[in-house]
Amino acid sequence: MRKYILISWLVIIFSGISFLFWHNDWKYSLPTPVPVNYKQVKPGTFINIPAIVSAKNNKPVFLHFFNPACPCSRFNIKHFKSLVKKYAGQVSFAVVVMSGDTTYTEKDIQEKFGLNIPVLFDQTIATSCGVYSTPQATLIGADHKLFYRGNYNKSRYCTNENSNYAQMAIDSLLAVHPNPVFDIAAFKSYGCSLPGCKK
Repeated sequence: MRKYILISWLVIIFSGISFLFWHNDWKYSLPTPVPVNYKQVKPGTFINIPAIVSAKNNKPVFLHFFNPACPCSRFNIKHFKSLVKKYAGQVSFAVVVMSGDTTYTEKDIQEKFGLNIPVLFDQTIATSCGVYSTPQATLIGADHKLFYRGNYNKSRYCTNENSNYAQMAIDSLLAVHPNPVFDIAAFKSYGCSLPGCKK
């Protein structure tokens, strides 16, 4: 009898853990709700790029919107680092920190990424680029016009090569592979809503 009770408890516990994993995965596969007062920023819109990024050269600028408290942002660190490594000579990269926690410093964020790139704390940049969740990618041409604002990938861990949207956008802007075909998932937001970390 004791054996059956133990097996029953183990089944219940395993089922509960499985449900939590499924629910968590399902929750983060849903698009982030669009804010009520959201104003879309269309490609071609002039973006006032922060001087710390644009003054260095005449390259396109890639802004990575990052919230240290957002699980999706943390999942994305490795992929973002791979983009920096691949395109650092052709594109200027910066991290825009979207967090109400004022204790983070530029050095803290650079250490999280293991990268020595500019870190910005101006959250108004998100509004000017049409960003309302993290993580999000924004690619701005050397002409300061918005080229792409959207997702990195359909896959939470950015492992799906066929939906590697941010990289496709960079390649397109650099004319490596012009005119990429993006599906609707490229422009929907997935992750944590701003200004807080809610999903």
